[in-house]
Amino acid sequence: MWSVDESAVASLPADGFVYLEGETQKYQGDLQLIIQHIEAADPTPEEMRDLLPCSARPAEEMLAELRALLDTLQHPAMKALAQVYLNDSFLMEQFARCPAAKSAHHAYLGGLLEHTLSLVKLADRVCPLYPALNRDLVVMGLFLHDLGKTRELTYDRTFAYSDRGELVGHIVEGAIMLHDKAQQVMRETGQRLPANAVMVLQHIILSHHGEPEYGAARVPMTPEAILVHLLDNIDAKMTMSLAAARGPRAAMDLGGNFTDKLWALNTKLFKPDPLS
Repeated sequence: MWSVDESAVASLPADGFVYLEGETQKYQGDLQLIIQHIEAADPTPEEMRDLLPCSARPAEEMLAELRALLDTLQHPAMKALAQVYLNDSFLMEQFARCPAAKSAHHAYLGGLLEHTLSLVKLADRVCPLYPALNRDLVVMGLFLHDLGKTRELTYDRTFAYSDRGELVGHIVEGAIMLHDKAQQVMRETGQRLPANAVMVLQHIILSHHGEPEYGAARVPMTPEAILVHLLDNIDAKMTMSLAAARGPRAAMDLGGNFTDKLWALNTKLFKPDPLS
């Protein structure tokens, strides 16, 4: 917007929504929006799902598929622990709506559930290749690894970090939540989890970012923790790369065969599929 006074800028929300009128045009291989009019807007709840990005799959469908996969857990203690999480209706409601990130991979309503389901499906295919792995620990670790994001992120108007997200973060939050849920299993079922089981699952949560520079509290130190970290990294990076190189925006004729640099991947991507 080329001509705008300070009072108009001051009237706009720092986060939230605006109504604007304008037109798009190509500029240096990208899409530019020229704004003629802009003002603050307060959308209705019905409009919110049109304004916030959403998963293409219904949350109920994805949650049912995840429940079926969790039902394949073999150890009774792991099944009981999973059930305590699944029985928490408020947590599951937040889990079904929460994005997986503020702006990186799966940054849309239902993104956390979609990401988690993809990871458990990956584990279901990969674990049989390594029979010495404990599949229950991998599947439970993947189910739990990002549940702290339901408290780390806010997603009622825009995607942002809560105060607890800024001060604690989803990694530590997930480990705290696991401690509480393990205590709940013992109170409600009288079943004590095997020695070291909670500790090893907490380690998976604390180490799933791989390196301290990326937020991990510990580097992965069990075979199961290593696999959880690698699968998480695969799904996050493949989702980001496919959205950038093969998504709807990439299909626009903006000129050039390469995306802009993706800072999360530290590279730009070649967009065309030579076999299509």
